[in-house]
Amino acid sequence: MTKSRIGLMMIGIMSVGVIIFRLITGFGMVTNLSDDCPWGLWIAFDVLTGVALAGGGYFTALIVHILHRDQYLSIARSALLTSLFGYLLVMGGLFLDIGQWFNFWRPFVSWGSSSVLFEVFWCISIYTTIQLLEFGEIVTERIGVKIHNLFKKMLPVLMIIGVVFPTVHQSSLGGLFLIAVHKLYPLWWSPFIPLFFLMSSFFVGPAMICVESILAGKVFNHKISVSALHGLAKISCYTMMMYLTLKIYDLVERDIFGLIFLGNLEGNLFLMEIIFGLIVPIGIVFSKAGKTRIGLFIYGLLVGGGVVLNRLNIVFVGMSKTSGGGYIPSVWEFIVSIGLLSFGCLAYCFVVENFRVFGHDEEEIEERSQLSA
Repeated sequence: MTKSRIGLMMIGIMSVGVIIFRLITGFGMVTNLSDDCPWGLWIAFDVLTGVALAGGGYFTALIVHILHRDQYLSIARSALLTSLFGYLLVMGGLFLDIGQWFNFWRPFVSWGSSSVLFEVFWCISIYTTIQLLEFGEIVTERIGVKIHNLFKKMLPVLMIIGVVFPTVHQSSLGGLFLIAVHKLYPLWWSPFIPLFFLMSSFFVGPAMICVESILAGKVFNHKISVSALHGLAKISCYTMMMYLTLKIYDLVERDIFGLIFLGNLEGNLFLMEIIFGLIVPIGIVFSKAGKTRIGLFIYGLLVGGGVVLNRLNIVFVGMSKTSGGGYIPSVWEFIVSIGLLSFGCLAYCFVVENFRVFGHDEEEIEERSQLSA
């Protein structure tokens, strides 16, 4: 029990008290949400941002387990674990943002097949279940060993399914804003916004893996090779360059490129996204700094921060002029969000210290070599 963990536990306990109070009293006494601003911090950060930042799971499944890039096996389990906790926190955020939370079960029986949110709910729910089953392969190495082989046999199928569902719901979250053509500021609204959400969730995955792996390496003394992290970062940067090219093309095609340089809040924040969230990280990865841990760590923070800024800009800044512009998250909303993150960090530490998350890659590479032979 370190001081930092005690601090995380205190924040988590405080957030539980706020959550219970919110479930009893509703939104009014805990949040600053209104009819004009029905989506607040819990949707913008916990859900829209959380889903994107948890993209390392399906990125890793695609690269390592489907394309069989064995040089990245050392990061596979930790990335999948981080993604699992990320999606569990997203589910918590979704649950808290339901006005009448006791009706959370209705989408399971009342099929709103024409609703994008219905599709997002189902995809996130199924994908979280898939990740829990994938996690079973780690758990059964020490608990329920007799069914471990069953989970190992299920894993390839789970991995394939686990790549399909995020591809659907990541783009659908962007599709929610297609109908907001007259509400969302033109720099963020685009007919390509579903594709932008999907691409950003893909390239932010390696960035978060770099941050998580470097931090975990210091705390748990498990060093991931710089070459493996740099290889993931390069894959990310190629996607970022395609994203940036498509972004510029879209702005020019719609004749709104000049909005970036108006000097207003929207233009300046959009420039921050592009410069610090895309251009600078790309420069770091393709320079000498990209072959150092500190350089990769900064790259990861910048890309992650850029995606966070993008999602918050879309929900808050991009719609502020058409939604009253009066929403500022309450301190209780921040406490709940930080509390959920605290629980995620504590759960990650518990699993890493009690299960074989690190150091499994050499054994798996040997197994794959035997299968190939």
